[in-house]
Amino acid sequence: MNRLYIFDTTLRDGEQVPGCQLNTIEKIEVAEALEELGVDVVEAGFPVSSQGDFDSVVALSEVLKLPTVCALTRAVEKDIDVAAEALAKARRSRIHTGIGTSDYHIISKLNSSRDAILERAVAAVKYAKKYVEDVEFYAEDAGRTDNEYLARVVEAVIAAGATVVNIPDTTGYCLPDEYGNKIRYLAENVSNIHKAVIATHCHNDLGMATANALAGIANGARQVEATINGIGERAGNTALEEVVMALKSHRELGVETNINTKRIYETSKLVSKLMNMPVQPNKAIVGRNAFAHSSGIHQDGVLKNRENYEIIDPKDVGIDENSIVLTARSGRAALKHRLSILGHGDISQERLDEVYSEFLHLADKKKSLSDGDILALVGEKNNQKIKLNYLQVICGKRVRQVATIRLDISGIKFEETASGNGPVDASIKAVKKIIAYSTDIDIEEFLIQAITKGSNDVGKVHIQVRYKGKIHYGFSANTDIVTASVEAFIDAVNKIDMMKL
Repeated sequence: MNRLYIFDTTLRDGEQVPGCQLNTIEKIEVAEALEELGVDVVEAGFPVSSQGDFDSVVALSEVLKLPTVCALTRAVEKDIDVAAEALAKARRSRIHTGIGTSDYHIISKLNSSRDAILERAVAAVKYAKKYVEDVEFYAEDAGRTDNEYLARVVEAVIAAGATVVNIPDTTGYCLPDEYGNKIRYLAENVSNIHKAVIATHCHNDLGMATANALAGIANGARQVEATINGIGERAGNTALEEVVMALKSHRELGVETNINTKRIYETSKLVSKLMNMPVQPNKAIVGRNAFAHSSGIHQDGVLKNRENYEIIDPKDVGIDENSIVLTARSGRAALKHRLSILGHGDISQERLDEVYSEFLHLADKKKSLSDGDILALVGEKNNQKIKLNYLQVICGKRVRQVATIRLDISGIKFEETASGNGPVDASIKAVKKIIAYSTDIDIEEFLIQAITKGSNDVGKVHIQVRYKGKIHYGFSANTDIVTASVEAFIDAVNKIDMMKL
């Protein structure tokens, strides 16, 4: 009973977000990453909804070896027929069928009655059971369903053969206590509940999807339906990474998952990239700032002992290290730490006090301080030796995307031309042709933000790159987003160059 099954619905519920649709090849890439992550069930799609969804379920059924492959249906025989056909080649298959059980759905959506809905629910499970042994039933809008009626439905579908009963908070309406009590009510009042696994499927409309899922687990649920990065309809779903790391952080709950947590960050980045859904910087577990510290008090505490301000070791989710960000709120400990990384670890306390005073003066004027700024404070020549001297791009709908770059490197000019998949890609490839070691630099994150409004707005580019296992950041702002992108990449390269020296 202490084993929690992770049911990932990134490729079904997550893909329902406008603009997040994936082709079959992309779905396979995500599914294989989910398999490596260790999820127990992959909900591959809704086969009857489109030929594309059908083909994707077929493809994932052929590819996935360890997880159960699940297909969604309505309580409609044709839906179930099509799902069974799509799952034919799966090593382990599950049909996920169901119907609305709240009075909202029964009356205004389905124009039916409670007794008729119960009959349809039982009939759907029995029909699906003809095709597969593993049948999951979802009681749509269970969050707003009367508990007594919900218990009747759950007991009936388990008697009909359901192996999993899904209790969705479809509209994200429930409070954690309310949702937890609903799960407990079913556990205590459904006579055959021991024959099935109770599943949670929570939405985040009120920002409580993860809290509700954990409340469900605390009251007996042993399957959580979630998505990577919490993507999904409207405000999203329960975030897989949040539930898993909450359980890992609270061992006293005694609930274990099969998730390889060191794969979380890589999987998050893959989903974000393929679905064109940037992860908000302050997102728990996988956001850019999840392990960043700028307050002097926090920085000092973290440098003395990580656990003073971090309940999760970044390495446990696949992030190499935390980030000490220098701002006007930083203290001497953080400044000394950064100087040590830059080769000035032997600085005296007296000299550190002098540099810190100058540092605060500069930090009040600038939003962020570069390594070059820090080195300048101790009298070292600014090592930002690579500068963008000239940039010309040719782009358009029916022309080859070409960029010509001229860089000034320590006073010597170098020029290269490259083509690519768009002007930014072409420009960065041209930079890499000039700087030999930059071919080993992998771009981990590329984020564009508008600073001002209007047709002449200023865009800020944040870029995160990895070089020899280390993360480096670059920033730039410009009315020309291609120029800003190139300058941000060069900013990151300059920081690598200083570390190399």
